[in-house]
Amino acid sequence: MALKCVFLNTSLKKSGEQSNTEALFDEAKRVYEKEGVEVEVLRLADYNVPVGISDDLGEGDEWPGILQKILNADIFILGSPVWLGEKSSLAKKALERLNGSSGQTNDKGQEIFYNRVAGAVVTGNEDGAKHASHDIIYGLSHLGFTIPPNADAYWVGEAGPGPSYIKAGTDSDFTQNAITTMAYNTIHFARMLNAKPIPAEGNVTK
Repeated sequence: MALKCVFLNTSLKKSGEQSNTEALFDEAKRVYEKEGVEVEVLRLADYNVPVGISDDLGEGDEWPGILQKILNADIFILGSPVWLGEKSSLAKKALERLNGSSGQTNDKGQEIFYNRVAGAVVTGNEDGAKHASHDIIYGLSHLGFTIPPNADAYWVGEAGPGPSYIKAGTDSDFTQNAITTMAYNTIHFARMLNAKPIPAEGNVTK
């Protein structure tokens, strides 16, 4: 059975608007598709997702549908631009809504996100990419996702206003190597967890 990857882009731009964060993820997407991984790209800005820490905030809340796509995937990549030196407000919202499901368990009694692999993609034209990645990676790990080595990829331009990834970053060897490594390492770990899931001993929620 083919692996599935969901990329949640927390750009402040809706679909139809150019996203540098999505452009960087597209490099990973090429690797995923080459390796037979099914990829779905979502933009949180396209959905009605209220603020809160819950898996369902009632009528009109579209988060439950997004959550189900994440739960159906083997690999989850959270993408964010850098604003004021940190992840976007929508990235924060996504982590809070994921946290709303932390009380759910799988059929072994483990936290619901166990045996799923996660990573982060960050872009911006100012400092803060490592800080944003740190927040995202820690949050996902704390919720039960498995984080492989080098599971984040980023690009930032010079300080202050200036060209972003699409115009100035696509020839960065560092960033291209990082996005390729992230893609392959998330694939490797997803395959390992599918073959041998994390045993329930010692990590069952009580």
